Amino acid sequence: MGRFRRQPDMTPEEIRQIIREELSHLIRSDRFIFEKLIQILDGRNIQLGLTTGTKIGTATTQKLGFLGKTPVIRQTASSQTPATFAANTSGIVDDSATWGGYTVGDIVAILQAFGFIA
Repeated sequence: MGRFRRQPDMTPEEIRQIIREELSHLIRSDRFIFEKLIQILDGRNIQLGLTTGTKIGTATTQKLGFLGKTPVIRQTASSQTPATFAANTSGIVDDSATWGGYTVGDIVAILQAFGFIA
């Protein structure tokens, strides 16, 4: 005889019970975990709630990338103040002027890191 033993026939109720148990694990969970790539077909949209909003990445150490760029963590500059303009001592906007602690060069580097610009 082969390596496999023939399992006794299952009743429809036994099959239903197995399906119930498997589905209950999925239904009771507070999240879906995907172990495969997710593909969204052309013309499909992602709708979000209107009340509290939605986060993509819930910690600054989680990585995200766009348009084929390698994912990176949240980018920072020397200051985390609101984005207000601070001119350099001459009052001229150049590469030493900052907005919320970010120079124009910082902003370009961040946009490049995430893949929004080349």
